[in-house]
Amino acid sequence: MFSNGWLIFGLVGQTVFTARFLLQWFYSEQKGQSVIPMAFWYASVTGGFFLFCYACHKEDPVFITGQTGGLLIYLRNLQMRLREKKELANGSTPTVS
Repeated sequence: MFSNGWLIFGLVGQTVFTARFLLQWFYSEQKGQSVIPMAFWYASVTGGFFLFCYACHKEDPVFITGQTGGLLIYLRNLQMRLREKKELANGSTPTVS
C-alpha cells in the first residue's frame, strides 16, 4: 500500500498540515486564550507546500488551485508575523494595516 514514494510524501504533507491545528490548540490552552503561534504558520507553509507538490504530481487542477491559494495566504501571514517580531525587537510599535 505504501510502496509509492509520492503517496508517502502526500501523507507526510497532510500529517504536517493537520498537526498545525493541534499546535494551535495546545498553544491556546497554555495561554488561556485563542492565539496562533508561529509554528502554526510554519506548519501551514510546510504542509501546504508538500500537498501542492503532491497535487502537481497528480495533475489535479482543483487540488493545485486550492493549495496555491492557501500557500499565498500562509506565506503572507508568516511574512507579517516576522515583520512584527522584527519591529518589536527593534523597539518600535508594529505597523497595523
